[in-house]
Amino acid sequence: MSRTWNRTTRAIAATTTALAVLTACGGGGDDTASSNEPVTITFWGWAKGSKDVVDAFNASHKNIQVKFEEIPSGNAGGYAKISNAVKAGNAPDLVSIEYPSLPEFVSSGALQDIGDEFTEADRGKLLPQSVGLTTLGGKTWAVPFDAAPQAFYYRKDLFAKHKIEVPTTWDAFKAAAEKVKKADAKARIGTFFPDDPTTFEAMAWQAGAQWFKAENDTWKINTTDAATTKVAAYWQGLLDADLVHKNASFSPEWTGSLKNGTTIGYLGASWGAGVLKGTLPEQSGKWAVAPIPTWDGKPASGMLGGTSFAVTKDSRKKAAAVEFAEWMATTEAGVKARIASGTSSAFPAASALRPVAKAAFDASYYGGQDIYALFEEAGSSINQNWAWGPTTGTTNTTIKDQFGKISQGGPTIADAIRTGHQATVTELTKRGLKVEG
Repeated sequence: MSRTWNRTTRAIAATTTALAVLTACGGGGDDTASSNEPVTITFWGWAKGSKDVVDAFNASHKNIQVKFEEIPSGNAGGYAKISNAVKAGNAPDLVSIEYPSLPEFVSSGALQDIGDEFTEADRGKLLPQSVGLTTLGGKTWAVPFDAAPQAFYYRKDLFAKHKIEVPTTWDAFKAAAEKVKKADAKARIGTFFPDDPTTFEAMAWQAGAQWFKAENDTWKINTTDAATTKVAAYWQGLLDADLVHKNASFSPEWTGSLKNGTTIGYLGASWGAGVLKGTLPEQSGKWAVAPIPTWDGKPASGMLGGTSFAVTKDSRKKAAAVEFAEWMATTEAGVKARIASGTSSAFPAASALRPVAKAAFDASYYGGQDIYALFEEAGSSINQNWAWGPTTGTTNTTIKDQFGKISQGGPTIADAIRTGHQATVTELTKRGLKVEG
């Protein structure tokens, strides 16, 4: 665990406490030990393989049973459903929350501190970056399930056909994009997702940006630093030169372009391996995975998504909920059950379970490539200075709206980020917090 990670975590912890950002109550106790009957908990999530995991847990455990409800993915309505249930007092015991959204749920008082159940010894077995993203105000708010280092997926058959080398730097990526367009006027090397700010944020994260920083009693917001400015200008250049498509992520247009070969690359994360496999089964053997391009050719990654499991504030079954969350995240059986569905390529935060995940995932889709070795290197290179703020929903909703307006001669990526910055500062100020930026 690096000094940088420790220093950053301490700063965030001290400041979030001072700001009283983290107001979650401790819950109403735990009534799970008072009965000889099995404890039944409710769990809401959307990740592929979740039902398989629940079924496997229920079949192997008599003391705890889980009722699972599949909800829309977080930003597609899942988070709104969770928030509304918390406000109404009928939230489930356990919920899936991605790392970027966790601080906002914590700051709204929606979750319980689970540090008494998910101990420091448990956390010590996990990727430090994932632990850091679930530790706020000196308290533990969720069980990290995975890490989501970036990766570049590409059609190796079409790269070979067009004699294009797999890029290792962003300069080489642009050159490759030009070759793809020249070889096939309708084809592009990748896609800018106007509906998904987190993909852009992962690029900025990789480049060394630090949008949110807690210092003393103030939130410092900086979305116009050199790293972010560089990434924004780079992607604006690709859009202006028509070197990448602009389609919503996982939309029919994007999927169709993958199917017909007019998009031959995908800048995603480790979980994307399962997405492509499940979306394009007919293209088995045609795809390969490479490290995400970097600015200097040396390994570096941000994190795109990543899942944690959190206990809602009113649950009286915290111990049982954490036990199930730990089983999902830190046991061989839990990881195998998720990946057995065939469309999950989870990269566990628990390092000891990565060989298990590798063995469970059928990599024949990628020609037998050792994609987990690639994810391992990418995971270790995740920039450790990044932290999410308590208003990610406002930040990302604003940027998403502005990204949708980007056009030739119209608003730019830099304009969108600037507007997101202003909205973030306004929201933090409205909450009575000190802001600098």
